[in-house]
Amino acid sequence: MAGDQDDMLREKREPAGAEPVSDHVQSSWRSWLSALATDAEAAMAAALAYESLSPEARDAWLDALDADAPTLEVPRVALFAPLLAVESDPGRRDRIEARIASDPHARRAGYGDAQALRGVAADGTHACVIVAPLYLDFVQMIVCRYTPGGGFVTVRHDPLRHVGTLTPVYDVDGVVVEPTPLRIVIEELAHAVLADRRRHQTTPPALASFAHLFGPHLEDVDDDDQRPCSREGGGPSEDARSLADEGDGPPSGRA
Repeated sequence: MAGDQDDMLREKREPAGAEPVSDHVQSSWRSWLSALATDAEAAMAAALAYESLSPEARDAWLDALDADAPTLEVPRVALFAPLLAVESDPGRRDRIEARIASDPHARRAGYGDAQALRGVAADGTHACVIVAPLYLDFVQMIVCRYTPGGGFVTVRHDPLRHVGTLTPVYDVDGVVVEPTPLRIVIEELAHAVLADRRRHQTTPPALASFAHLFGPHLEDVDDDDQRPCSREGGGPSEDARSLADEGDGPPSGRA
C-alpha cells in the first residue's frame, strides 16, 4: 500500500506547468483519505508510509492534505492524527497539531474516558486490559500480566483499533478479568513500574502511550506505600509520570 501512496504523492507534487494529476490518481487518493476515518489498518498504513518518507516528501504529503481536506467529508483529525504519531520534526509537528486543533471533532482523551478490566490468577499474577480513546471512534488497548510487587510479566499493545472491531474480553491468558475502576488498575501498574526499576528492569515502552492516565490520580496513595517507595528513589506516581519522557515503541513482552 505504501508504494501506491508514494505514486499518488509523486503525481500530486509535480511542479506547476506539469501534466495535471490523472483522474484515477486523484480518485484513489481521495478514497484512501476517506477510509482514514473508519479503517484502523488504513490509518496505521498512513503512519508507516509517512514515516518512511523524506522530509521533502512529508511536506508534500501535508501540502496535499491542506489542499484536499476542505473538499472531503472527513474530519481533519482523521487525516492528520496518524501522522503526528510518527513525526518528530518540531515544525511539522506544529503544523499537524494546528490542523488537528482546528477540527471540532478533535478532543484530548482524559482520565475518565478510559476503561479497565482486571483479574488475579491463583498464583497471584495480575492481569489487566485498558482501552483508551484516541480520536473519533479509534482507541488503543494494552494488555498486561504483572504483580504489583514483582513487576511486569508480559505487555501487549494494540496502538490503534476501531471500536467496531472490538470484541468482549473475559480472560487474559486464562486469567478471568472483569470491569474494575481504572484508578485501581493504574495504581497497581504504577507499583509494577516501581518494582521493575528496583530490579533495574526496563519499563515496557508501550506504557508510555498511557502516561496521561498516571499522575494526579495517584497523589493520595497511602502514606504507608509512599514511604518505602521514596527510599528507593520515588513513589509509584512519580515513577509512572516519568513514562511520558521515555517514548513509545513496539509491543513488548517479558517471559
